[in-house]
Amino acid sequence: MRTLSRVGAVCAVASAAFLVAPVAHATAPGDNGTVKIHDATTGEELRKNEPHVCTFYLDAFGFDAVQEVDWHIEAWAPTADVKGETVKSGEITLDSGGHGRTDDLSLPDGHYKLFWNFEGENGAAKHKVFWTDCADEEGGGGTTATPTASASGTPGSDDSASPSESAEAGASASASSSPAASASASAQGSTGDLAETGNVAPVGLLSGVSAALLAAGGYLVVRRRRA
Repeated sequence: MRTLSRVGAVCAVASAAFLVAPVAHATAPGDNGTVKIHDATTGEELRKNEPHVCTFYLDAFGFDAVQEVDWHIEAWAPTADVKGETVKSGEITLDSGGHGRTDDLSLPDGHYKLFWNFEGENGAAKHKVFWTDCADEEGGGGTTATPTASASGTPGSDDSASPSESAEAGASASASSSPAASASASAQGSTGDLAETGNVAPVGLLSGVSAALLAAGGYLVVRRRRA
């Protein structure tokens, strides 16, 4: 019985060790944080990665207090001439809350990969892939200026009316000219009608002659029947 009790105790201790070991490994100091790529205009509190940026910075969360980090960025396919070539690097010491950010960074438009190295990392550096694309932002600003210039009129003109004022003025002019044109057309139409129907005398004369001829013909027919 004592032997069985000892065997049971040993098994219980071994089981407890297996259960505790993964938890201890998962919460091991040094490898419990994350790093994000942020656009330069994004606040540090946002814990979301932004893989398409122009000017950017690296933002770290949840690491150990005052942890020292070495990082570097490599050119990456498909835009890299030489994949794995380091194009930027630096180091940073995080604050007492395990948070920290780099200064604002910039790279030529292309595809890159960040490697975030620190003491206590679990086998490999943390990493992020991202694109830099400043051409779209610059192009977006240029396209909005062209319609504004064309809408404002001929360069150097003294006319400072805005496009909306010009449109209102055109609409007002059109509205003011429309009644005059309508009135003129109406007057012309009425004059034409009078010219066509005003010659009453010839029409009345012809009607009288026709009536007389019809009466005479009727009289002759009646007289002939009596005869």
